[in-house]
Amino acid sequence: MIYVEYKDYYKILGLDKNASTEEIKKAYRKLAKKYHPDLHPNDEKAQEKFKEINEAYEVLSDENKRKQYDAFGSSYNFTHGQNFDPSQFGFDNFGKGFRYTYTTQGAENFSDFFNMIFGGKDFGLGDLFGGMKKGKNPFSRARADKPKYESEIYITVEEGYNGVTKQISLKIGGEDKTLSVKIPKGILPGKKIKINGEKAGINGDVYIKVNILSDDRLRLEGIDIYKRVDIYPWDAYFGTKIVVDTLSGKIKVSIPENMEGGKKIRVPRKGYKDMEGNTGDLYIVVNIVNPPRLTGEQINLYKKLRDSMGN
Repeated sequence: MIYVEYKDYYKILGLDKNASTEEIKKAYRKLAKKYHPDLHPNDEKAQEKFKEINEAYEVLSDENKRKQYDAFGSSYNFTHGQNFDPSQFGFDNFGKGFRYTYTTQGAENFSDFFNMIFGGKDFGLGDLFGGMKKGKNPFSRARADKPKYESEIYITVEEGYNGVTKQISLKIGGEDKTLSVKIPKGILPGKKIKINGEKAGINGDVYIKVNILSDDRLRLEGIDIYKRVDIYPWDAYFGTKIVVDTLSGKIKVSIPENMEGGKKIRVPRKGYKDMEGNTGDLYIVVNIVNPPRLTGEQINLYKKLRDSMGN
């Protein structure tokens, strides 16, 4: 017998069941920053809490998922943390080889409770309650699903922010196929785009996993952007103003005096904007570099500075 822990997503985010969409977003952002793994690299409890917060937001921020979750919770008197046997509620095949199709970012890292309700592509809570009323197992209706094919695509941070259409080549059934993939603005890494294969002469659906490229100059973490900016040693010492290209345009940023390499400057709400309209922050990572070329006079000044430091 397999037991599943009921998840009270409202309690996890510190909200009541009448919370508005804006209240849900606000609570999520506050808790996500508090328990972010970067702040707790060796704290397994904090990292588990971060996963739990993301799972709660995944459900409550989605109107359809929230309705399904509320319907399940109101039909049975569950409380946070209570364990229950899924087979007593129509989930006879849970844990017995039933394979879920994940189309949600990070769903494979969510709890059994989440996967039980939202993991099955062709199953919804309406099927659950309808089946129970008729005394039937909701999974008993076998469906002849169309074939599913998976691939992945790589885009830049800028392409993800602005949206882009890309061509992708696949080999299906020994044949080369080319698909046009429209990637929406604000997509996040790990999200999958479903394409109706019939338009390309493919019998089945194609799921394209989106990967966003990062490097040491620009990387995406959640919805925050980390951008490396090079400055000269004297600018780091005396401070300066620089113009920085952001995803939404150029901005002027002040570098304070005595700036050290590797330090970060936070610019609020100049990061990545996701598909729900949430905007992250921009973190400018200062990198101190020498000029690529120096005149003889400048080289002598460097030497005098070195000698004056006693090296």
